[in-house]
Amino acid sequence: MQKAYFNWSTGKDSVLALYHVLQQNDYKVTQLVTTVNKDYERVSMHGLRETLLDAQVARLQLPVQKIYFPAKVSMSAYDVTMKKATQQLVNNGFSVGIFGDIFLEDLRKYREEKLQEVGIKGVFPLWKKDTKALLKEFISLGFKAITVCVNAKLLDESFVGRILDENFINDLPENVDPCGENGEFHTFVFDGPIFSSSIEFTIGEKVLKTYTPSQNEQDTCATDDSTWDTAFWYIDLLPK
Repeated sequence: MQKAYFNWSTGKDSVLALYHVLQQNDYKVTQLVTTVNKDYERVSMHGLRETLLDAQVARLQLPVQKIYFPAKVSMSAYDVTMKKATQQLVNNGFSVGIFGDIFLEDLRKYREEKLQEVGIKGVFPLWKKDTKALLKEFISLGFKAITVCVNAKLLDESFVGRILDENFINDLPENVDPCGENGEFHTFVFDGPIFSSSIEFTIGEKVLKTYTPSQNEQDTCATDDSTWDTAFWYIDLLPK
């Protein structure tokens, strides 16, 4: 089997993709890789406390390589840091990187181009699968997750801090992907068949955070603020 690392987000897509890989014999996953905001000690984008990432890792019984970024980082600086990290993975014998992406063509192309620069093959176990079926499979397998971040343009405050279940699926607006694949929502998985035990936490503060694109980003995309997702509801989960 080829030695593989898993690009870990702490959310449902990562967990389900890892579950699928572990049921097969094609790749030997021996490490997780996660990006972390070093200024706030939280998982990038999800806003999840690093201590809860550590709790996940302990229950999965897999080591994690954390790649730290400042709160504000340019795309070029991000690429340089990621290339150094993936080159180190190659030096350590990894030849495959596994991702939980489902249908974002541009994101997959970006990942594959960057991986090819260092000789790593990208693998996408959930690619092009029906997202509603995937979420139902996730729930039926016994995984448990809670939303930690939602796009305020598409989902109101009530959707953050909700458990993923059939009611959640039924309440989603028609323009929201069932797996949040377009960035509509992000989750934290706290239990399931590949966890040694459930992760306990309490619900903390719920906040609305806004993001203003830099002038460089606007110029690059030739757009204005109205086309950006600039507001997100977050809920803080506190480890017990």
